[in-house]
Amino acid sequence: MQASRLLSIMMLLQARGRMSAPALAQALEVSTRTILRDVDELSAAGVPIWGDRGRSGGFQLKAGWSTQLTGLTQPEVQALFLAGLPTAATELGLGTAATSARLKVVAALPDEWREQANNVSSRLHIDPVDWYRSTETPVALQEVASAVWRSVRLKIQYKSWRGVSKREVDPFGLVLKAGTWYLVARPVGKPEALTFRLANIQSANTLPQRFKRPARFDLAAHWKASTQRFEAEQYKHSAHIVASPRAQNWLANGRVKAVALPDAPRDAKLPSDWAHFLLPMESVEHGVRQLLGFGAEVKVIAPPALRAALLHELGRLNAAYL
Repeated sequence: MQASRLLSIMMLLQARGRMSAPALAQALEVSTRTILRDVDELSAAGVPIWGDRGRSGGFQLKAGWSTQLTGLTQPEVQALFLAGLPTAATELGLGTAATSARLKVVAALPDEWREQANNVSSRLHIDPVDWYRSTETPVALQEVASAVWRSVRLKIQYKSWRGVSKREVDPFGLVLKAGTWYLVARPVGKPEALTFRLANIQSANTLPQRFKRPARFDLAAHWKASTQRFEAEQYKHSAHIVASPRAQNWLANGRVKAVALPDAPRDAKLPSDWAHFLLPMESVEHGVRQLLGFGAEVKVIAPPALRAALLHELGRLNAAYL
């Protein structure tokens, strides 16, 4: 455990430059006293590390010095290759670079871990696209990605449900969700970052202006908060349904965020193995589209507007086949 921590300290200083003892302690989830003791041990072992006092002080390694990549544990080797998404790398124009980087990392591993790394990469494939969904490769993806890497401003032509608009944005990051690419960017003059679907960007051109990325901006945290907010805003309604065992399997396999209602009163007209659920929906129209696919395996209890709309649509469907 201590050896792994000592290596982590060297890697952090090698990657980030100067870091204070409290910052190292927070990153490694140990006490500041433990960090100071570890730094003494590294120095005694010949690692060229020293510290400066003061508000802007901290520990750092000698310029140009670096450790060899030989301290990886078995889980770390596995995690390294689990993180690879070759399809995404190819779409970003980094397919060749990703392959080259992997080969370099494997070559730097100790002999005892090299076979393990190759086993993981050859026996695990990650496919980020859901079933029965087509993939999207937006025309502006590589141009947008280049602007993200270099922190330069973008001028985009974007098509939304409101129409086509032209905007200048500061691109903070890219997100690949279920096979769909999104850009998180802050429109010029606006305080908050917004989400843009890459497939809706009709054109993108880099501008000469560079921007300063907010120091505390966390892409993963921003994405999590924005998706939670989006779902809360979109799914303002819910349908109370009773589902057959077959429909219950469909809900589970479809990963639908349905909430079970085990204490709901039973309907004497339905078999005892039917169960009550609350199903989130954007609107009555959305609920009708969603529930038509369940056929007679689901019965709607509420709201009345959904029951009426569903019966109306079933009447139209019946008339279409007569």
